[in-house]
Amino acid sequence: MLAREKEFKENIQLLMSIPGIGIITAMVFLSEIIDIKRFKNIDKLSSFIGISPGEHSSSDKKRVGRMTKRGNKYLRYLIIEAAWTASRRDPSLMMAFNDLTMKSGYSKPKAIVKITRKFLNRMRYVLVNRKPYVEGVL
Repeated sequence: MLAREKEFKENIQLLMSIPGIGIITAMVFLSEIIDIKRFKNIDKLSSFIGISPGEHSSSDKKRVGRMTKRGNKYLRYLIIEAAWTASRRDPSLMMAFNDLTMKSGYSKPKAIVKITRKFLNRMRYVLVNRKPYVEGVL
């Protein structure tokens, strides 16, 4: 079984230290991403998953639009669902989500996309630095 191999087992344990990630989410993420180090930064990873905003620009005008339809739609769905769970379990994500919805006036679906990016950044940090998630550090 793939989850019992040394490389996957360590990565699964690291990812499962983050609130909102279970074994299925961790396995799907790892099997789709393969090697996290191939993404130089969070922007590249976000783009691969498909949570980066679209951009419409001409000459000096720049408009940021909705999420692009490009990217891995299954992984995008999985990560957004995990972010919903994490926004209820992790105090810092819960506070960020409430700030976005209450103070900034974002709708809940728009706010969760911003939270998903933070959540994805945590996943990347844990895998790149090989350290389990500790609440309040990231």
